[in-house]
Amino acid sequence: MEVKSISRCGELIEAVIDDIRGVVGSEKLYVAFSGGLDSSVTAVLSKMALGEDKVELVTTRFDFTYPKSVEIIDEFAAKFGLKHTFVDGADWQKRIWRSGPSCNACTRGPKLQSVKDYAHGLVATGAEAEDTWGQCGLKSYNGFYSPLFSLPREDVKRIAKCLGIEPKKIGENSGREGCMLKHLLKMMASPKFHGAAVYKANATLMRLIEESGLIFSIANVKIVGPLSKNIALVNLKPDPGEEFKNNIKETISSIEEIEFVEIVDKPVTLEVMASPGIYNNERSRYWVEKGRLAPDFAAPICVKWKLSKNNRLTTFQVVNYELKNS
Repeated sequence: MEVKSISRCGELIEAVIDDIRGVVGSEKLYVAFSGGLDSSVTAVLSKMALGEDKVELVTTRFDFTYPKSVEIIDEFAAKFGLKHTFVDGADWQKRIWRSGPSCNACTRGPKLQSVKDYAHGLVATGAEAEDTWGQCGLKSYNGFYSPLFSLPREDVKRIAKCLGIEPKKIGENSGREGCMLKHLLKMMASPKFHGAAVYKANATLMRLIEESGLIFSIANVKIVGPLSKNIALVNLKPDPGEEFKNNIKETISSIEEIEFVEIVDKPVTLEVMASPGIYNNERSRYWVEKGRLAPDFAAPICVKWKLSKNNRLTTFQVVNYELKNS
């Protein structure tokens, strides 16, 4: 690393450490910890600022948390000598998904509020300048504090490199990763049917990928279709070849809650039913298509929007699809 870059990194680290000390003082700081880049940098800088006895990592655990995510979090806490606690958010998350996919509601609710309910002091988040919270939120508000709030993502990456922080990946996305439930693209009216389908399909995919030794930038199984049946859309990028795809398709087809499996290896049109709030708002439709759906698909998508008459649906659900003919 160049001397100029090291100097800049040192300045960034010192500024954040000074800010944490100024905000937290002699109190204990709880870090809402996901195991990703931002929360990992926040955790280490908090330890540097306050000492390990004044920092506790707290993670909300769901029924749809990837098993590997738990391993990654435990390993990080042990490596950096920080206390870590899991709190439960499973029932709250399920209540949210009854009305349709809503990662934002899950983040604001069970993911962060459950940590705050556990904490006996200020909760630090990994929000930085280029994510939704950093663009629309406040640096310190209602018991939450974001030490990286003013930093662009490249600066956060620079700090991580300087401090030797290399967060491990689950393997479902080379960018931001989440829990399995984000791949259920419809209401979870029945956790034992819809929830089981998305969990079993994605857990199976991750197991087969780990056994193969292959690495993907995108690897997930989207569960779509009407509420009466689960259709599995498998996304793998780069394309692993026919033998691996056939193995995936055959294995996931054996899951009893799944009716049909399709490999998304060509452009796909998604038929999306949306609540009036989304359907009548061009900006909301754009975000769902470009920000929520497209980044997780292995091929380009096109969305056909339809207004839902289901009053229980507060967001959207993908009810059908069509792959483009070669």
